[in-house]
Amino acid sequence: MDVILIAAITADGYIARHSNEKVDWSLDLHLFRKQTMGYPVIMGSQTEKTLAMDLDGRETIVTHRHNDPETVLDKLHSDKCFIIGGGRTYTRFASYLTHLYLTIHPLIFGGGIPLFPDLDDELDLVFLKMLSVDGVEGLYQFQYKINHPN
Repeated sequence: MDVILIAAITADGYIARHSNEKVDWSLDLHLFRKQTMGYPVIMGSQTEKTLAMDLDGRETIVTHRHNDPETVLDKLHSDKCFIIGGGRTYTRFASYLTHLYLTIHPLIFGGGIPLFPDLDDELDLVFLKMLSVDGVEGLYQFQYKINHPN
């Protein structure tokens, strides 16, 4: 199964200004919806509280710190799923990720919630492609495959 991290991030690598932020600066929500529709989406309980839109048409799984990522993924019956946030959830699922879909927004926060807080191991990325975000000049989603050591 493909386990895809999908995130809107700032140019300095943050996914939000603070843990309670309802992200209203992301300009790629239509692309997010198109890519995740029909697939399971996994998020942390804090991210669930900050959603600004309904995730209809997708199985929504909310994880907590005590949930084992492998157990969560083993229960899914899909060829792919998306990890949609937040930073702690991205970090907890990092060793299971197969792909990263990152849309880098032209913003600098100078602090906030990083994409991977407390990541223990490096991720070896292989560039796959760059998608233009329809209707937003200069905004692109970068897609990477993750090479995991054998």
